[in-house]
Parts: sequence; C-alpha cells; structure tokens
Amino acid sequence: MNKKDFVKIVGGKVNKEESYKAEHIKILKGLEGVRTRPAMYIGSTGVEGLHHLVYEVVDNSVDEALAGFCNKIEVRLHTDGSCSVIDNGRGIPTEIHPDDPEKRTALEIVLTELHAGGKFESKAYKVSGGLHGVGLSVVNALSEWLEVEVQRDGKVVRQKYCRGIPVTGVEVIGQTEKTGTKIKFKADPEIFEVTEFSREILAHRFKELSYLNRGLKIILIDERDGYVEEFIKEGGIVSFVEDLNKGKKPLHPKPIYITGQKDRVIVEIAIQYNEGYSEEILTFVNNINTKEGGTHLVGFKSALTRTINSYAMLNGLLKEGKESLSGEDVREGIVGVISVKIPEPQFEGQTKMKLGNSEVKGIVETILNEKLSRWLEENPNYAKRIIEKAKDAARAREAAKKAKELTRRKGILEDTTLPGKLADCTEKDPSHAELFIVEGDSAGGSAKQARDRRSQAVLPLRGKILNVEKARIDKMLTSEEIKTLITAIGGGIGKEHFEPENVRYHKIILMTDADVDGAHIRTLLLTFFYRQMLPLIEKGYLYIAQPPLYRIKRGKWERYIQTEDEFHEFLMDIAVDEISFIEESELSTKKSFLKLLFEYGRILENFERKGFSPFYIENILETLQFQQDNQIVDLRDFETLQNIFEKIKLIQGIREDKNYIIRIKTEAVKTKSLWELYNKVMDAVKKGLTIQRYKGLGEMNPEQLWETTMDPEKRTLLQVTVEDAQRANEIFTILMGDEVEPRKEFIVRHALEVRNLDI
Repeated sequence: MNKKDFVKIVGGKVNKEESYKAEHIKILKGLEGVRTRPAMYIGSTGVEGLHHLVYEVVDNSVDEALAGFCNKIEVRLHTDGSCSVIDNGRGIPTEIHPDDPEKRTALEIVLTELHAGGKFESKAYKVSGGLHGVGLSVVNALSEWLEVEVQRDGKVVRQKYCRGIPVTGVEVIGQTEKTGTKIKFKADPEIFEVTEFSREILAHRFKELSYLNRGLKIILIDERDGYVEEFIKEGGIVSFVEDLNKGKKPLHPKPIYITGQKDRVIVEIAIQYNEGYSEEILTFVNNINTKEGGTHLVGFKSALTRTINSYAMLNGLLKEGKESLSGEDVREGIVGVISVKIPEPQFEGQTKMKLGNSEVKGIVETILNEKLSRWLEENPNYAKRIIEKAKDAARAREAAKKAKELTRRKGILEDTTLPGKLADCTEKDPSHAELFIVEGDSAGGSAKQARDRRSQAVLPLRGKILNVEKARIDKMLTSEEIKTLITAIGGGIGKEHFEPENVRYHKIILMTDADVDGAHIRTLLLTFFYRQMLPLIEKGYLYIAQPPLYRIKRGKWERYIQTEDEFHEFLMDIAVDEISFIEESELSTKKSFLKLLFEYGRILENFERKGFSPFYIENILETLQFQQDNQIVDLRDFETLQNIFEKIKLIQGIREDKNYIIRIKTEAVKTKSLWELYNKVMDAVKKGLTIQRYKGLGEMNPEQLWETTMDPEKRTLLQVTVEDAQRANEIFTILMGDEVEPRKEFIVRHALEVRNLDI
C-alpha cells in the first residue's frame, strides 16, 4: 500500500491540510458509538427501529422464561410516549461486579456496556436470543431517559439514566419477597424519526412469542386508550399453524407436529397442507423471527423433499426413475412453523435475520426425516392426498417456465403492444423510473395526462385482478391483467424465479380509490406481489400512493387533507382560534379540552352509527347506570368515553351547575350535554368552509392529481414492507378464502366500524 492510500494528492503534491493524523481518529467512549450509528444496532431509526427497542427488552424477559424463571411479562404503553416492560424473572443482579475496576454494580454494567450480560456463559442461560449482549445497553443509549427497577434478594432497587448515562446511583427504595425486573424508557426524539409506539405492531410480535413459548403470558396494556390484551397459547406452534391456516381448506385435520433434540439443539416443527397453491413457512431461532431463513430452513426443505419422494416411490405413488417431485412441488399449499432453540446461535447481521450454524441443517434433516416418515406411514390416506397435490404441482411446472419467457423484455415496450395500455416513460435507468398502477380507465386517463413523461409510467387496470390464492401460474397466465403486470414490471414471476435485477422500475406505486372497491383492489395487488414477486417488496420497490381524502376551500384558499385524523386535527386548529372559556385560562388547557371534546364526539358518532342515541349513552355516563353488556354498548369504547367524560368534568371554567358553557367567537354558548356542545363547535368551525370528500381518483382533474398524489416534491408515499403484505394477505385469505365461517366472523366484527361506505 503506497502513500496515496493514506493522503489526498492534489496536483501531484501532498495536501498537508487534509493529512490523516492521530487527532483525526475519534474515540467513541461507552455508548457514544451506538448513538452515532444507531442503525448498526437496531436496523433503522424509523418505525421498525423504534419497535426494536421494545423487542430487545421483551426478549430479555423471554430469555428468563426460556431459562425457566419467568411466566408473565407485562408491557405498558404510557400516555407520555414511554414504555414499560415488567417480568417476574430472577431480576438483574445488583451486587458490585468482582472484575470491574470501577466497582460498578452488575446492573449498571449491563445497562452501559456493550457485550456485557449473562448470555455469554451458558451457566446463566442455556438458550438465548440476545446473542450479541447489546440489548439493554442499546435501548439505554437510544432513550431520552430510562429507569430500571429490580426486585431481588428481598430488596427493590432503582437506577435512572439519561441518554445512556447514569444520573443516579443504584438506590434501595423498598423491600419485597418478589423477584423481577421493570424497564421503563422513552425513545429519544433526537435519534428516532417517530417516537409513537404502534399497538398493532407490538401485538403482532407478542402473539408470535406466545405461540413460540407455550404457557408464557404476555399482557399488553395501552394506557393511551385503556386497551388491554393478553397473549397466551397453550397449543404452541400447532396453534400457530392452525391460525395461519384459518380460512383455508386443510388436506389433513390436525397439523403434523414434530419435535426432537440432538447435541443440545431443540427442534420443533408444525406443518399442515391446504388446498391452496402458495407456501408459507415461518422460521424462528430462540424466538427470533429469522425472516431470511438460514441453515434450519435449508435442512427442513431438503428433508421434506427427500422424505416425501422416498415415501411416494416405496408406495408406488411415483414411477421410480421416471418421476420425481421438486422442492417447489412438495411445498405447494404448505403452512409451516420451524422453531429451533440453540445454545450458541450464529446470526448474520445484528438484526438476526438469517441463521448461520452449519450443524443445524443436519440436525433438522435427521429429526424431520425420521418423524415425518413415521407420520406418512401411519396416515396413508392423508399421505396420498399430499403426494397427489404435489404431482399436480409438478404438472404445472412447465407453465412457470413459460412465465419466465413471457416476462423477458425485448427492447422498449410500446403502448400499443400491451393489452393493458401501458404508457411508458422515456427514462431507461430503473432507479429513476416509476410505474403507477392505477384503478380504472378514468383515473388512468387523468394520471397519463398528469404524469412526468420522462420518469413516470402509468398502467391502468380494468376491474379486479385474478384471485391468486385460487390459481396456479398456468391459470394466472390466462388473465390479461396479470400478464400485463408481469410484462410491464419485468423480473419474472414466482418466489423461485423472480429476478429483481430485471425489474424495469424501482418505484412501483399502487394508486387506488379511497373506497371499499379501491381497498379490495389494493389488497388483491398486495397479495399478488407478496405471493409472486416477494423480492420486489424485500428490495423496497413497492409503494402505496396517498391521494387526498378531503379538499377544503375557503374563498381562494384551499388545502388537501389525506386522512380522517388529519382532517380532525385541521378542524381542531380552527377551534383553538375560535373558542374561549368564559373564565380566563391557559392556551394548553383550552387545547386539552378541545382534544378531549373532539375524541368524545367521534366516539359518540361511532355509537350513533351502531344505532345507539348519543343522548342515551350520555345519560348512562351521567347516572353511572352502566350494565356491562356488549349488546347494549361497546365495552371498550364506553370505557374510553367514560375516561374522557371524567377528565372533562375536572377542567375549570366550562361548568356552571349542570351546564357546559363556552364562548364561540364572541357568543356565549350554554348546553346541557357534551354531545350538543360538540355539534355546536363543529358547526361553528365548518362555517364558511367548502368540504369535498373524494370518493375516487376520477373526481380529480389531472392538475389536482399531479399536485396531490404524483408530484415527487409534494406527494406522500407509503413504502410496503413484508409485514404489511403479510397482514394484507392474512385478511385477504379470510375475505377471499374457501371457508365461510371466518369471513362471516370478520364481517360481523368490523361491519359497524365502517365510516364511509358507497352503496
């Protein structure tokens, strides 16, 4: 290596000002490195990284459960944006660490040092997901503040931190006979793009953990609205597979459950075939979702293919030497969960997406081969059904090859050559090209006029695309809309054959109406991409456009609003200016009152849609004659309403005997009910506004469509993740699957939540 490798050469001379010297080496002490490069430790500083903080803390508690010392974990989302995780495990050790020159407690070391913890020595934890030992210390580093409370050795101790730095010592604050750890933290807004936790995202993970840890109870409490949910699955991964298969027709009534242990590696597998054509295999290592698979998945696939082929040959279901089933064939219609517990897992990357332990492949193969062979022998009728289905899949394999040929791009595609009337862009570099997939010819026409022809292509779709859950590739290729999609996008079709490097656009944007039909088409498309072009989603190429829901106009001024929540925020901003209390009060008090009033009114509107008079509900609140009967009122909504009602009554300056009294502009308004007050405020706020709610893209002219939805400078796009597509697919399976009961249950549960239904 020569001198040029170390210094910058300018005109043949050394640039002394830019020389590489010792003072240019920045030493990051303690947890500074985590705060400087947070994405290295938690994957991102977006929504995914934010929730990874909770996962890290919860995973520590789950490790206690795996070690046999914890059976309950409570997660609380607080109103100030913080989160608490409480377990009944052994509690983090709080004594002085014998090897620490600074004589710090083990608790402080765990919270302030990377690669410090009980998981590096198998005496404390035989199995652990927190391999890297960075969990709590990283959460601490990336939190605005963190409090840890430990119950252990008859004492309750507490310590507080600010951005990873201790602000108190380890203090004894009480006595107890219990054991456990409580971590309460608030994500640092200096680090994260968003700091509001999503209950839905957390619930999805906790549900997963409850399946993987039979008998472990996880309680999620959202103090922001009083929501409580318990997760406990006594059936383990068998229940997991049964739930994944809801809405589908299984080939055998009960999942095949296989478990075994070898060389301290514990293997659990549950599989169940259905009549569908897709495969869904989830893999976990020490409770960590290994989304990119690894050696355990390779071993599973290898053993499954070999075992089924071997059984079919021995029982005359395949012609020896002439027929064989591929891995794709035997996995068609399979739903499976693979969970392995390993003392020393080796993951690729800090976010632990892929298992690397080579020995696990052979262990999974051996266990699956032996026990699946036995199941096939003991269940010949079901075995035959599985093999016949695989043989049908093999006969359809040729169609997959044709699909690959179909999608091979030959030069620039012209509009006239495509049945879907693709209006292509002139940009040849996929990284600068966008494809808008638009619902209907009307919106498609507007989009073609509105677009930037240099970089934006438009593909209108007529009606709903084929239900891909009920069709193999050979059937899919009879659909003109599907063929158009495949050809326009490039890259092929099918999990095994899709080539993302051949995709013609690196932004593929679904642009559908904001009504029921639009949501249905979007779900169909998401399911198609998830089933047939998964790498496209994994690469981050798929987006959902966010056309406005409202256009608000006053005189020459106008504004577009995208969501119901944003619409109510807008109205509340006007209310802050137009409303005052009879008595003088701080602005913060007025804002708090209006926020409560608006939420109160929206819940009562929801009750009114369900057929309950708001005045009837208010009478229950006033008299406290509430019967806990879901047929009378929605229990959860009522409890939220009751909470708001009590808070409003405490606000000074709006009560006069039994009346509510405020000033709207200059006029004093007195009402006997909050519902009446809410309506008077809304009438005043909306006065002078022209409010248009868009039902479809076709209601916008090209200029409006460009300005609100297509202009890269102004638009909002939602990037689709694998988790988003997975959830859409689950809903789609319920709504479009063969089973009637799950669909009926879904409709009954959600019908009354619909706010805008076009009939």
